Amino acid sequence: MKKIGIVIIAIVLIAGISGTFYMVNSNSQKKVQKEKTLTEIQKITSKDLDKNYPQTPREVVKLYNKILSCYYKENYTDKELDGLVDQALKLFDDELAANNPKDTYKQSVKDDAKNYSDQGITMAQTDVCDSNDVKYITDNGKKIAYVRASYFMKEGNSYSKTYQDYVLRQDEKGCWKILTFYKVEAGADTEAE
Repeated sequence: MKKIGIVIIAIVLIAGISGTFYMVNSNSQKKVQKEKTLTEIQKITSKDLDKNYPQTPREVVKLYNKILSCYYKENYTDKELDGLVDQALKLFDDELAANNPKDTYKQSVKDDAKNYSDQGITMAQTDVCDSNDVKYITDNGKKIAYVRASYFMKEGNSYSKTYQDYVLRQDEKGCWKILTFYKVEAGADTEAE
C-alpha cells in the first residue's frame, strides 16, 4: 500500500512539473510570436526610453537611425508618426529639442519624407561607426561624444553614400542626448570644433 502511495505522489509530481513546463514554454512561444508580428514602427514606439534608454552614444545614434529608416521607408499612420517623433525627441538634448518643437519637427519629417519619395530616393541601409571610433571630449565640464553614421541611398538604379556626424552630450542623468548633427564628406575627420 505504501508503494502505491509513493507511485501516485511521484506521478502527480511529474504531471505537475510537466504541466508547469508546458505552460512556461507555451507563454514564451506566444511572447516570441507577438514580438515577430510587431512592425518596426511598433517596436520603436513601444520602447520605454524612460526605463531603457540606450547606454552609449553609439546606441543612441543606432536607435535614431532606426527612426529615420521608418520615416523614409515605412508607411505609417499619423498616430504612428506621432509615436516615432516622440521617441526621436526623447533622444534630443534639451537645446536641440527646444529648437525643434514637436509640431515643427513632425512637419519637417513629413516634408522630407515626401520630398524623398517624390524624387524616388529610398534609404537602403544605415550604419554607425565602431565603438572604438567614437570620439569623446569634455567641454565646459560636459562630456561630449562624436559619432559618425553613414547612409546608403538608392535613387532609381544608382546608389550613393552620405555621412553625418552626430554630437551628443551627456545629461545630468548620464544619458547621451543628440545635441546636433551635420553632413560631412567621406574622408573628413570627426573632431571637436
